[in-house]
Amino acid sequence: HTPMYFFLSNLSLVDICFISTTVPKMLLNIQTQSKAITFKGCITQMYFFLLFAGLDDFLLAVMAYDRYVAICHPLHYMVIMNPQLCGLLVLVSWITSALQSLLESLMVLQLSFCTDLEIPHFFCELKEVVQLASSDTFLNNMVMYFITVLLGGAPLAGILYSYSKIVSSIRAIPSAQGKYKAFSTCASHLSVVSLFYGTSIGVYLSSAATQSSHSSAAASVMYTVVTPMLNPFIYSLRN
Repeated sequence: HTPMYFFLSNLSLVDICFISTTVPKMLLNIQTQSKAITFKGCITQMYFFLLFAGLDDFLLAVMAYDRYVAICHPLHYMVIMNPQLCGLLVLVSWITSALQSLLESLMVLQLSFCTDLEIPHFFCELKEVVQLASSDTFLNNMVMYFITVLLGGAPLAGILYSYSKIVSSIRAIPSAQGKYKAFSTCASHLSVVSLFYGTSIGVYLSSAATQSSHSSAAASVMYTVVTPMLNPFIYSLRN
């Protein structure tokens, strides 16, 4: 019932849902040798993918704040991280992610498409779908980049700020044992953050450099499949 495990249980739920939006359909495609997906199915997959990807982002930022309070304000930890605040942080994360994914999915619904299209990806990735539209996509691209910078950059900035304060606090601890104990409380979270942001940023940098949809799809497997799979191992090893 501690805040850390409350956030971790939410992260576990989101990881299960995140991986379930793409992997079952991908396995079905491999089994049946059919890559078909209906337009409604594609929009639904896109909505839930954006929802759970955004939630991963927000929950990692919330967990970074939790670690910051635990290390920098240990005596006030249970007062600051009370059940009401923890519940509110998770609720705001869910609502923000749901609204963001709903907005982007509804904007895709306004676009015109040909009747028979091939998406060069193993799931309905927003950017790839928008590029296949036969109508003007300027507004969609602007909203997509704005949301990516705002809702992707803000949690990352919060994580970096929290860890800058954590590092300063750890350096001020006189004993080596105290430093190790403080660092061990956030080592698992830091590993997960590095894995999630490292793979997702790497995917978009590589796809921008090569302009190859095939290599981008292969790289996307890292943050859509491998990262959620490794998260339970990372936290289990800590326990």
